[in-house]
Parts: sequence; structure tokens; C-alpha cells
Amino acid sequence: MSTNLLDLAPVVPVVVLPDAGSAVPVARALVDGGLPVIEVTLRTPAAAEAVRRIAAEVPDAVVGTGTVRTPEDVKASVAAGARFLVSPGATPRLLDAMEDSGLDFLPGTSSISEMMAVAERGHRALKFFPAEAAGGRPFLKSVAGPLPDLRFCPTGGITVDTAPDYLALPNVACVGGSWLTPADTVAAGDVDRIRELAAAAAALGPRP
Repeated sequence: MSTNLLDLAPVVPVVVLPDAGSAVPVARALVDGGLPVIEVTLRTPAAAEAVRRIAAEVPDAVVGTGTVRTPEDVKASVAAGARFLVSPGATPRLLDAMEDSGLDFLPGTSSISEMMAVAERGHRALKFFPAEAAGGRPFLKSVAGPLPDLRFCPTGGITVDTAPDYLALPNVACVGGSWLTPADTVAAGDVDRIRELAAAAAALGPRP
């Protein structure tokens, strides 16, 4: 993935949208709060339509898809207007499809061997997932020595309280967070709350 994309904000919202009708209001609230890069996960039937609507109606949003697992997911993401792809893991077949898509992408890794395998293909910006379960901040700190040229977006189990500790690591460019769009808040259409959560996340930095 482009370094510029990783550097747009300290937090990338990881958004699950059961209803495409909520996509534009949620995206506008996130952008207004200072988080322009939005990952919509392909975990619901409404995801592709949600991406399509955000791409068409929220020009300041850089919308992409997450939970990309197959070449078919890649094609659906491109057709919906996604600008980047995020995968939970990185098989050779999936990497081929993401590379062929022409989009920025963030391949998922959770071990040294996976990180090296993806780096061998020329990719230096990676997702670390599931971050907390796979070793968290201590793991990422330990890989900075042997893999100094890689940058990460850790995702999975990170909260507003732990995000600053991750952001303090030199090899972490940003973090992925699902806390910005709680399911009950999205269902209630509480865009003011989402905007507040986004603004707080946009202000995050390394803990002093």
C-alpha cells in the first residue's frame, strides 16, 4: 500500500455495515471527524453497495474494502469503486489478484515468515492481524530489528486506550480500529457519536 495512504490518519476505521443505507451518513461522520481512510469489511451482503455509495457520494473519503479473502472479493471491490484492499492473510493466489487489481492494498500477516514472504514480492506496507492475539506491541517491537524496512497497520483488538502505545512504535504507521463505529451506534444512526469518536481518534499520537 502507498505510504501516503497509511499516513493520512493515525487510525483507519474498520466498519461493518449491515445496511447500505447507513453507509453515506457513517462515512461523512468519520470524514468530518478527521478520518478520511475508511475500510468497509466484506462481512455483510450490503458491503459492496455500501462502498459504491460512499465512493459516489462522499468525495473526501478514501474508501476501501477489508476482509478480502479471494480473487472474487478483489473483483467485487474494484467494481464497487474501492480505492484500496485489506486482507486478513496473504496467500499467493490472493496476492496475485490484489497485485493485478491496480489498487493499493494491505496484505495481512501475523508471523515473521509471512512478513518475509510478502516482502519478497516487493511489498513494504503490511497489516498485522489479529494484532492483540498474535503478540501485540511486543511482537511488532521485536520484528523492527530484523525487518527494519517494513511498516505496519496493526488491527484486531486495539482500543482507543492501547492505540497510542502501538503508534509509538517506529514501524507502525497507523492502526485499524473497530471501536469507531459500534454496531448499536450505527444501527441507531447516531452520527454525532461517530463523529466524536473519529475526532478523538484523529487526535491520537504516541503516548508521551
